[in-house]
Amino acid sequence: MRIIVVGAGEVGTYVADRLSRQDHDVVLIEADRERFQRLEQEMEGLDVLKVRGSGTDPEVLKEAGVEGTDLLVAVTKGDEVNILCALLARHAGVAKTVVRVESRTLRRAQSSALFAGADDHLVIDPDEEVAEAVLRLVALPGALELDEMADGEGVVLSARLPGHAPLVGESLRRLGERLGPEWDFIVGSITRRDGDDDEERTVIPRGDWTLREGDLLTVICKKRALESVTRDLGLAREVPDHALLLGGGRTAEMLAGSLMERGIDVAIIEKRRDRATQLVERLGVLVYPGDITDASLLDDAGVAKPRGVVVALTGQDDANVLACLYAKAAGRRNRGDDGPETIAVVHRLQLLDLLEAHEVDATISPRTAMANSVLRFVRGEGDTVAAVATSLHGDAEVVEFAVSPGCSCDGKAISELGLHEDVLIGAIVRDGKAQIARGRSTLRPRDHVIAVVRPGQAERLSELFE
Repeated sequence: MRIIVVGAGEVGTYVADRLSRQDHDVVLIEADRERFQRLEQEMEGLDVLKVRGSGTDPEVLKEAGVEGTDLLVAVTKGDEVNILCALLARHAGVAKTVVRVESRTLRRAQSSALFAGADDHLVIDPDEEVAEAVLRLVALPGALELDEMADGEGVVLSARLPGHAPLVGESLRRLGERLGPEWDFIVGSITRRDGDDDEERTVIPRGDWTLREGDLLTVICKKRALESVTRDLGLAREVPDHALLLGGGRTAEMLAGSLMERGIDVAIIEKRRDRATQLVERLGVLVYPGDITDASLLDDAGVAKPRGVVVALTGQDDANVLACLYAKAAGRRNRGDDGPETIAVVHRLQLLDLLEAHEVDATISPRTAMANSVLRFVRGEGDTVAAVATSLHGDAEVVEFAVSPGCSCDGKAISELGLHEDVLIGAIVRDGKAQIARGRSTLRPRDHVIAVVRPGQAERLSELFE
């Protein structure tokens, strides 16, 4: 597939990177001269054509090969720019378009009418995607990433295995014997630091693997078994009843409303006094005017309160990190424990190792939150691909497929499909009930299948379901 990505910010470069590694023909357009010059170094080694100019310029689109393009993804920070790019692409014959739109006004029906009749058009909102991702993590303290698939019956959970976890030292073969005959979960991937170069590598494991402390696991489990699975992973913690949101932007406003609906007490720290007043009027929450790096203010706001979660979601990575580290230190100082659960929204992925080393519990990036929606849209041929989940930690992806009547895998056992070693079918959801997949499991029409894949395998696997 030939794809044009307009906007080489954090989301655009991440999407271009992922798509390029999956053998798509990708063109990246960026208008800013300095940003464009940095792309050569940042994307070294990737087969991505880079074009400098505006995606709203027909000549630039022509240079990017718009007339032979299958999909245009417009993810600049300008809503109007993204919409105009998509309209020009449609006019040039591009069949699929994805636009990033944050403005509520531009998401209304009048604006949507510009793409009337366009079935293959997707509007994504980074604030909404991040708020939903945080909400899932608040419900499961200790998880690094959490996604629901197949109407919530299948849960994909990523977590770092602590030393006290019951699974440490157990081989996957022995684990399977212990869980049988009806498994509640399966380990889909392991990201482990091995070798002299200290690099983490991700594998789709088989039975001869033994789990170690520090392994980053991606686990597929049944919804009803989530509580027991988290205990096996050493993650069993109390769901917080108090949330302190650091930063009162649009994401925080969305998140606060959802948390309050779940009965969680919410307080917000917001630097801009006019915005703080606005949040009080709209939400009726306690808002502390001030800077999130002010230690005295954090203490006054109850940063170390028991059964609390601290979510840092300003646009400033440094401030988010510092505030989360202070929350952990305050918990140890005031309570003598590990401190509150902390979740940091970061834009620079280079900070991930630093955050884990200093025990910030979970990290969310707007780029992955949005990329999951884009990748599902790219992969979706008809009703084949139902969901996609990428990870900040490792390169494995989780993809949900729907089994179509008469497709290549209809009526076949998984062991008969000849799957690549970088593919694992982890769960089958049939008639609204999840079951962990085994080699003897047979696929039927309208089943939903949750699979873990390494780069390059998702497209090949999808052919079996078309």
